[in-house]
Amino acid sequence: MAYRKLGRTNKHRRSMLANLTREVIMNERIETTETRAKEVRKFVDKMISYGKDGSLVARRNALAFLHNDTVAVKKVFDDLAPRYANRNGGYTRILKLTERRGDDALMVILELVKEDAN
Repeated sequence: MAYRKLGRTNKHRRSMLANLTREVIMNERIETTETRAKEVRKFVDKMISYGKDGSLVARRNALAFLHNDTVAVKKVFDDLAPRYANRNGGYTRILKLTERRGDDALMVILELVKEDAN
């Protein structure tokens, strides 16, 4: 599987991605760089898929990835999973902004899609 290293060690990268995933789940939108957003999108979709599964194993996998944040996991299983029950993926959208001042990194908004697919 190809993935972005994002200039970090394995532990730091995994922790950063878990924290960004948790922020997207809790706030339903974050502002970050394009490369981070593209990488975090995979994990947000996976967490919502776990929520749609609803099994105990899926809940434990979500807890393990999100560093035992029970509030975020509860929101995934109780709020987000029913919202996207009729949707087969594509739970996030990336909206491009301007370049960040200082290093010209392309900034984007990563947000959860509001409406469900009919």
